[in-house]
Amino acid sequence: MSNDTEDVLQGVGPRLKALRLSRGLTLAELSAETSISVSTLSRLESGQRRPNLELLLPLARAHAVPLDDLVGAPATGDPRIHLKPVHHQGQKILPLSRGGGGVQAFKHLLLGGAKLPDPDPKVHEGYEWMYVLRGTLRVVLGERDFLLKQGEAAEFDTRTPHWFGRASLESVEFLTLFGAQGERMHVRAAPAKSSRP
Repeated sequence: MSNDTEDVLQGVGPRLKALRLSRGLTLAELSAETSISVSTLSRLESGQRRPNLELLLPLARAHAVPLDDLVGAPATGDPRIHLKPVHHQGQKILPLSRGGGGVQAFKHLLLGGAKLPDPDPKVHEGYEWMYVLRGTLRVVLGERDFLLKQGEAAEFDTRTPHWFGRASLESVEFLTLFGAQGERMHVRAAPAKSSRP
């Protein structure tokens, strides 16, 4: 094992003890919260027990801190996210967040064209929020059919049959936040009334 790794592991115990004391918890209280024995917690904090993921994950959850904080992970080098656009059914989709759980952000560009797309509503698990940056977006949501113009937002449960596309021959650019587990956004906006029949 490298000296760097050994140094990182040696620093875990003092961090765990400092976190526990900052919360005013005894070893017994933390044991009850994490289901890790008092003796194991004591040995972790004193450096007599080598930390592993099975011990660190419940401790990170209990202290509500990222795992990186427990191990003192070094700062990441390049903070930029190198995004690769996806082309799908006449639109360019640019992921704005890294993959994984939780809410994911995307930027969409529906390229202009001579023909307007026909609605083809779909359903899936999740919750979606959208905000139009440029152009006009047609949204079909269940029995409703409405337009979202630049600066307008909408949100909906994706278990409702839904579809969105260009409302005119012009391109449309919009942002979406999608929560696969149904996470709701904190912004609320009523959809604009449509003149569509």
